[in-house]
This record gives sequence, C-alpha cells and structure tokens, in this order.
Amino acid sequence: MYRLHIANKNYSSWSLRPWVLMRQLDIPFEECLTPFESDSNWSSFRTFSPSGLVPCLEDGERVVWESLAIVEYLAERHAGIWPTDDEARAWARCAGSEMHAGFSPLRSLCPMNCGVRVRLHAIPDALAHNLARLDELWQQGLERFGGPFLAGETFTAVDAFFAPVAFRVQSFGLELGAPSIAYVERLLALPAMQQWCQAALDEPWREAGHEAEVQESGTVIEDLRRLS
Repeated sequence: MYRLHIANKNYSSWSLRPWVLMRQLDIPFEECLTPFESDSNWSSFRTFSPSGLVPCLEDGERVVWESLAIVEYLAERHAGIWPTDDEARAWARCAGSEMHAGFSPLRSLCPMNCGVRVRLHAIPDALAHNLARLDELWQQGLERFGGPFLAGETFTAVDAFFAPVAFRVQSFGLELGAPSIAYVERLLALPAMQQWCQAALDEPWREAGHEAEVQESGTVIEDLRRLS
C-alpha cells in the first residue's frame, strides 16, 4: 500500500492535493502526518522526503516527491486521475500546472488556514489580478467541458490542484463570479474535503509562523478550531 507523508491539515495546501485526489478516487493509502515545527521542518521531513518537503509518496522502496510528480506517478497506475478526453486532459494539465507554478500573491496573502475566517486588510493589485485569472480559468473549464467539475463530469487531478483554493476562498471571503463560487461550494461539499476539514479543525497544533502569516494579511474574525 502507498504511504503518503503530509503535514498539518490546517495549513498544508500542498499535502491536500494528492490526499484529496486519492481519497476521492478511492485509491488506498496509509497517511503519515508529521506536524510543522517552529524553526525548521527540514531535518524531520528529510527522514522520509529527499527534498525535505511534503507531500511525499512511498510506493514500496520507491519514493516520489512533489505534488505534481505524485499525481503523474499515480496517473500511470490508476484510471481517472486525468480526464479521458484528449482535449479536456490537455486543458486540465495546463490549468493544474499553472496553479502548481503560479498564483504567488494568492498563496502568500491568503495562506491556507482551514479553521479561521479572515477580513483582509486590503486587496492589492497583484491579488486582484490572481483572482481575475482564477475566475477566468475556472469559468472557462466549467463552460468548455460542461461541469460540474473543471474538466467535465468527474473529479480529476485538476480539481485536486485547486482544492486548497476552495479553502482559501472560504477562509478569506474572496469574491469571485457566481459560477466560481458554486464550484467552490461543490468542492467543499465533497466527502474527502469535509473529512480533511474536520481533521484540520480537530488538530491540537498551532504553528507560530503560519499563524503570523494570516495576521499579516487580515483580521481573524472567527476561529472554528476545536482547541482555539
């Protein structure tokens, strides 16, 4: 059985991608969670990950790291990771890669923190541009391939790459067009996403660096975590 190494569910957007994909597609795996540390995670994460980062997938003696590489590794072994239609699959890979490599202002100004609701101090131009592109990209996929997911009728890897954004939209009250908001609600309602969120709310850990990132961007108006 696969072993998937992840970090805190409340914070780790990169970990969420392969986790939600595998859960939603019923690919069995053992979850191995190592919490973030205040100073550096490198030493503890290096015990299982060559890069010292999460996520990291173990398949027997083989180790695969980086979320995009993990997804492609799984796609070689399991049906349904990417759309079967050539056009939809090409678009999905482009959109997933764009999310993997881009949207830096969205990542830095709206870090994933499932358990809080935040009022942003401001929406800088760079974040506004990211949101406009996100809205454009999502609506393009939904219209072009008919929904309800980005590349058609079923949840695939491209949706997994944007799953952390759904939590960001919820936490920071980000404004998008009606079709995009409906898509966010659809993602948040998935059983795997609800399972992840519940576990995030129940986590006992608070990591100062991740908490400070939220405070720099806005005012926390609600904290839903069980031990807050």
